[in-house]
Amino acid sequence: MPGTVLLLAASPVGKGRLVDAASVLPVLAAVPPAVLSGTDTANVVELADPLEPQAVLTRLRAAAAAPGPLTVYVTGQLQLDRRQRLPHLALARTTPSTVRYTAFPWHWFREELRLRPAGATTLLLDLHADAETWGLLRGTPLDAGRGNAVHGRIAPPPSRRTVAAPAYMKAVATILRSGFRPPAEELHQQALARIAPESAGTDLVLSTPGPAAGDPHAALTAAVQSGRHSEADALAARYEQAAVAAHGPASEEALHWAEVRADLAMFAGDAARSCRTWLTVATLRLNAGQAADSPAVEAAADRAHHQWGQVRDPAGARELGAALAALRGRVPGRRDGALDHVQRQLRQLQTQG
Repeated sequence: MPGTVLLLAASPVGKGRLVDAASVLPVLAAVPPAVLSGTDTANVVELADPLEPQAVLTRLRAAAAAPGPLTVYVTGQLQLDRRQRLPHLALARTTPSTVRYTAFPWHWFREELRLRPAGATTLLLDLHADAETWGLLRGTPLDAGRGNAVHGRIAPPPSRRTVAAPAYMKAVATILRSGFRPPAEELHQQALARIAPESAGTDLVLSTPGPAAGDPHAALTAAVQSGRHSEADALAARYEQAAVAAHGPASEEALHWAEVRADLAMFAGDAARSCRTWLTVATLRLNAGQAADSPAVEAAADRAHHQWGQVRDPAGARELGAALAALRGRVPGRRDGALDHVQRQLRQLQTQG
């Protein structure tokens, strides 16, 4: 089965730039796709200094949906949004005051990769952090989601008026240009050895191997890929019921399986069921006291909104739209005009049968 590779290099234009992220892409692009992926063949998607977080999300979502192994190479810099103090990957237009709207939220990696089978995803990261983010990450690990192998480094801010080089990722690319890709852990260790004098023990080293066999997500993925959607939902429902019994309906364990079932409905082409489940997840999180602008609540509202747009039955769309409008009144999300969009669409639906 062919693999998929996503090459993402991003950093702000201008004085806010900490690292010349895009300089590594020509070196990585010189590596054969199969070597980048570690598979016989591979499809490569390259994003160089993207401007919009939604554009990155679209490419990441497509890569995450592809069957077979996925390898994501990310080079860039991390900054915190001022409201929630959550790490974001800075993009070309990002400034300290616009992080929330112009940068790519790091938790979107976790959200988009969470349904992939265990052991099928590897992230190789070469990241620089500004001073504020560096202070946070020294006590809070960067979360890329369970089931994913993560290797790389996070470097502290360079000295003033200096733009750093992505030394770790260039070392990775140089090793791969030999035409052989060692296992990810070995590749990581070789790259660290090459940059050891430069990093001088200051970097945060990231090394999380993927999990061993038996993950239920792998069985779900296999069922979806073979078209056995009812079987996949029944399996996820059993895990959800067990989580509710053990931890309660608003627990993270139960909500995770509800979110999985919402995605399974999307894969099965049942947009109405997917939308309804996301609405339920968002409401449960809000009622449990989670903030309206927390990542999990915003993600549930955004996914409900997206799936609502795929509902073709006017009566069902009207019913779900009313619930979505109520939710959007509480969770406006990051994109301006979300509630207005729902209300406009509802007015149009009133004229249909």
